[in-house]
Amino acid sequence: MARLALLSVSNKTGVIDLARSLVEEFGFDIISSGGTAKTLKDAGIPVTKVSDYTGSPEILGGRVKTLHPRIHGGILARRDVAQDVTDLENNQIRPIDLVVVNLYPFEETIAKPGVTLADAVEQIDIGGPAMLRASSKNYAHLTVLCDPAQYGEYLQELRQNGEASLEFRQKCALKGFLHTASYDNAIAAYLAGTQSEEFTVSGTQLQSLRYGENPHQPAAWYQTGSTPIGWTAATKLQGKELSYNNLVDLEAARRIIAEFTESPAATIIKHTNPCGTAEAETIFDAYQKAFNADSISAFGGIVALNRPLDAATATELTKTFLECVVAPGCDEEAQEILTKKGNVRVLILPDLLTGPKETVKAIAGGFLVQSADDIIADPTQWQVVTERQPTPSELAELLFAWKVCKHVKSNAIVIASDRTTLGVGAGQMNRVGSTKIAIEQAGAKAQGAFLASDGFFPFDDTVKAAAAAGITAIVQPGGSVRDKDSIKAANELGLLMVVTGVRHFLH
Repeated sequence: MARLALLSVSNKTGVIDLARSLVEEFGFDIISSGGTAKTLKDAGIPVTKVSDYTGSPEILGGRVKTLHPRIHGGILARRDVAQDVTDLENNQIRPIDLVVVNLYPFEETIAKPGVTLADAVEQIDIGGPAMLRASSKNYAHLTVLCDPAQYGEYLQELRQNGEASLEFRQKCALKGFLHTASYDNAIAAYLAGTQSEEFTVSGTQLQSLRYGENPHQPAAWYQTGSTPIGWTAATKLQGKELSYNNLVDLEAARRIIAEFTESPAATIIKHTNPCGTAEAETIFDAYQKAFNADSISAFGGIVALNRPLDAATATELTKTFLECVVAPGCDEEAQEILTKKGNVRVLILPDLLTGPKETVKAIAGGFLVQSADDIIADPTQWQVVTERQPTPSELAELLFAWKVCKHVKSNAIVIASDRTTLGVGAGQMNRVGSTKIAIEQAGAKAQGAFLASDGFFPFDDTVKAAAAAGITAIVQPGGSVRDKDSIKAANELGLLMVVTGVRHFLH
């Protein structure tokens, strides 16, 4: 008797070619559900509809079609158990050798603007997960495929061995269970919103990485969800394989550059901290300003641009060693210029703005989840606490410094001017230490510059140090019991101070 394959797919990529090979090369009979059956029939491939095979019509608008003993009996039967074989014979059920199933596009549906709960619920697949789980459970006797990327490998197994090996079937079963687990997690997360007492994280491995932060740490890159978004949707134009540290730094760069949309902007990242960030009239000027802000630290850095790469900017990028460059686009001339530095990883990510809604950190015995720090700075809500009032240009400079400071490791101090970072103090154990580092880096350029602090000032020492360096204005969250001391010092020293009411610690 011919082998029997069940094909029931939402994503019909490659299914016609697969079915044709199954029939013409290997003599399979095919049964299929409504939409897939029509696709195969229209392509001239012999197919029996599931409803004709089971003798039961599809009902409830297609909600019930594969939930039938002739389907699940054929999937779950153990070919080496006499009673199972007898049950198949007594009930006129054919054993199914191949199940090809992928699920309704639930995640794609809920990603659409304006989707309703009713729309989402209709995309919760029932028969598909049941068949995937049953097939995966019985991998010892049949093969299950849930991804079009598996079709070629399965056909190669048949061509080489006449049947799929146990090792291949087991690998496919694991993928089936992972697929249904991810699908169920997406549904649960959507229905629960922020009210659930459970939080699950799942993903599909995209690739193994050479190592993690250090060579002795194994690492891998996983994609959450079935639709590529974020870095999984980026196009790599050239360069070596991305490393764990590359990806961590790229995400830090994306978060900073996402703050700037109105003007061309560039940032250069080292160890997740910005060593140079700038806005300008052109992307070429923005990159030059960011690079010159700290050209020593820029060596080996990660560059993010919020405008497409042009030839002039590409030429500048080739003048120093860089690990990665990411931009929303790249013209042909720029791409040709960048090939001169073949090892630099150049990525195109059209959507630099969309990031994760939560951040997750593992701790012993569990993990911590928080909403992303994606609050948008609104200077109209800031409070001027000194006698001196800001001009519009001063407020714009403070806003620039504040946006950058948000993405610097705490305790964070950023000194900036002309919408360019001049000094960055990051990750020190006290705020005065960060201030000293930033002032030293800024040097003489601190005269007339602007300072941002991610946290409040518990003492007035930072204000006094800033004034001594020639800084003219400060933006900070406020909220210290000693705020009056810092405000008093600012007034006495002629500084402008603005309080945001929002802090941006980054641990």
